[in-house]
Amino acid sequence: IAVLDHLGIEQAHVVGASMGGMIVQTMAIEHPTRVASLTSIMSTTGSPSVGQAEGDTLMQLMAPVPEEREAAIERSVKISEAISGPLFDEARSRAIAEFHHDRSFHPVGVAHQMAAIIASGDRTDRLRELDVAAVVIHGEADPLVTISGGVATADAIPGAELVRFAEMGHDMPEKIWPDIADAIEGVARRAS
Repeated sequence: IAVLDHLGIEQAHVVGASMGGMIVQTMAIEHPTRVASLTSIMSTTGSPSVGQAEGDTLMQLMAPVPEEREAAIERSVKISEAISGPLFDEARSRAIAEFHHDRSFHPVGVAHQMAAIIASGDRTDRLRELDVAAVVIHGEADPLVTISGGVATADAIPGAELVRFAEMGHDMPEKIWPDIADAIEGVARRAS
């Protein structure tokens, strides 16, 4: 909201993925007149009964991060492979891991992110009060924030559309970028 204020933008179409989805949900709840449309991608309501990680997925994220650059990048690629589903692109994942490592290597960031997610609490009841055009995009192969999180989000927001992708994990594979873009454009048009 501070960024919108700084830029002099009264209202925006907001899109967030994973924790970003939780953030844009909170924006719509706390500043409903500032959100023209809402797109929540591979996210959840914050209810502990939905969207929980499968198996040891969360433990992989919380494991210690090696200090050495190549080992840290390799760990990131292995985590991406574990959460990405059948359309995993190793070359793209490695390039992203290298970019992120070189831009800002901050191993405790994941723990801080998890703490923020837990602290944000359950938004379900407040999502039911929204009056905003919304689309919820989620992968059926997501082991980190399972599909029940997306279903619950779409069920909670009145009139929200749920767009599911069978081959999408906790990532946005290039193969489905056009479909994701279409869904975002569609909700923005409905808002207009």
